[in-house]
Amino acid sequence: MRFTLKARRVFPTVLGALLLAVSASAAEPTPKRALLIVSKTSHTLAIVDPASLKVLGRVPVGEDPHEVVASADGKTAYVSNTGFGRFHELNVIDLVAQKALPNVDTAPLMGPHGLAYVGGKVWFTAQGSKAVGRYDPAAARIDWSMGTGQNRTHMLHVNADEKTLYTTNVDSGTVSILENVLLQPTVPPTGVLPPTAKAQMDWVQTLVPVAELSEGFDVSPDGKELWSASPTGALSVVDLTAKKVVATVDAKLLGAHRLEFTPDGKRVLAVSVRTGELAVFDVGTRKEVKRLKVGRGAAMLMDTEGNRAFVSCTPDNDVAVIDLKTLEVTGHIDVGGRPDGLAWAVRR
Repeated sequence: MRFTLKARRVFPTVLGALLLAVSASAAEPTPKRALLIVSKTSHTLAIVDPASLKVLGRVPVGEDPHEVVASADGKTAYVSNTGFGRFHELNVIDLVAQKALPNVDTAPLMGPHGLAYVGGKVWFTAQGSKAVGRYDPAAARIDWSMGTGQNRTHMLHVNADEKTLYTTNVDSGTVSILENVLLQPTVPPTGVLPPTAKAQMDWVQTLVPVAELSEGFDVSPDGKELWSASPTGALSVVDLTAKKVVATVDAKLLGAHRLEFTPDGKRVLAVSVRTGELAVFDVGTRKEVKRLKVGRGAAMLMDTEGNRAFVSCTPDNDVAVIDLKTLEVTGHIDVGGRPDGLAWAVRR
């Protein structure tokens, strides 16, 4: 009896070790160019071979993963955990070893969502704090933040020069344009500037009203326009020099959720998370070119090398692959249920 009891106690441990070994051996090496896809159901980050569309490995992430971004060297990924604005963590993943690293605590910036990796730092929206923040991996600290004063600061784009960034503030129906500019000192009530007063760099915000509840957006490759998508079906076109809406496109796409410019900047693809349609628009004429069924799209990513677009169809539990030449669906990827954020990791 003693032997039997001991065996029963040891067996689960041995079995667990065997399962871990099988899981580890099942993972294949991360390719130099990898497609990263978040799964909300399995709470994992899938590492996918973009050539074969095969899932090579999965790494656990947090309870409510949304967006993902990779470092410039392609070795590290960051996943935002939002929790309806309550959570305060970024998951960090070693893409080479395919393992989770210690999380980044973003508190008091709550509800991290939109992500960008620019200038060696991770920029993120904090929709629960109406703010944008920046994490420095080298110093292991948040080194900058700025409030927008807007409700549900959500998606994010940061220019390569780190001088300008854009966010959508969903519940406020606005786009924030944040610019780092040289400001002259303000003359005090005395009318005399103190001798220590100097011009200094500071961030200023311009708010641009767009269609209500606009969430997904993209900036044209030439940096001249920003297009945003509203679930009403309206696409707002913002002139980034004039900092104002210059056109509203009636896309007739209820539930419009995300949109992206094609790499050549000639077209915009917009998807609906409600109807499962993808509508293609000519940027110059702002007219619809084609409409097709892809699945209820919640995120989108362009593939400059493969001339494809990937659409996370979260409610439909797969990722659709679109050929940008034929504008047809050519495949699907299963990463474990409710896929969302997409990103490229390119190892240098």
